Amino acid sequence: MNLSFNQTLAQAYTSNSQKIRVMSEHWVANSIFCPNCGASKISQFDNNNPAADYFCTQCHEQYELKSKDGNLGAKIVDGAYQTMIQKVEQGNNPNFFFMTYEKSSLTVKNLIIIPKHFFTHTIIEKRKPLADTARRAGWVGCNLLLNEIPSSGKIFVIQNAIVHPKNEVLNNWKKMLFLKDENTQTKGWLLDMVSIIENMKKPIFSLNDLYAFETKLAQKHSNNRHIKAKIRQQLQILRDKNYLEFVGNGVYKTL
Repeated sequence: MNLSFNQTLAQAYTSNSQKIRVMSEHWVANSIFCPNCGASKISQFDNNNPAADYFCTQCHEQYELKSKDGNLGAKIVDGAYQTMIQKVEQGNNPNFFFMTYEKSSLTVKNLIIIPKHFFTHTIIEKRKPLADTARRAGWVGCNLLLNEIPSSGKIFVIQNAIVHPKNEVLNNWKKMLFLKDENTQTKGWLLDMVSIIENMKKPIFSLNDLYAFETKLAQKHSNNRHIKAKIRQQLQILRDKNYLEFVGNGVYKTL
């Protein structure tokens, strides 16, 4: 895979941001396969399409690209807050490609896919309204809190300029695909549990290890007064979805 942008595409533009947009969008359309079905190419929507940047002609999944120079960071700026909230609630938000590139060489350094089913209200941060003096006074945008997404929801296609095998990317996508069938509330609980399990960095853990997070979960889910029972319920779901294996005597193992 050639990680260099086609610089001839930028010759018609004077704005650096426009140059990067054109080159990065072209690179994705000509280099990246569909991580959902494995189709060799994805297609670009027409410019300024409000839904997304790309779509797969085979499985019809949609993707949006965000790119930046340097490190990706803990959060990234997105569009209108209320629009994003509505998309997540309705389940029609796009999957995201997050790209970082090296400005000096105009080459791709990292490309991460975050599937749409990892998006919940908790990762969408409301920004302050634009000032009265702004052209779009009162408009409210949002940030995507990437640090709130579990590691299993950040699928590397390219990592530090090293291309990951296609089969690995497709398998990592499929592992958590069961989240697409869950409602917003259940998905939020499952993602909280996955984040806790990943952050513990213990391949084998006990139910008591998770009970230690009872207070934290109670603060996040203030309408639920049976946190321990909810933890056990989520573990059963994750076990049935082959994310975990129940060893016995309140002990679990990640798969």
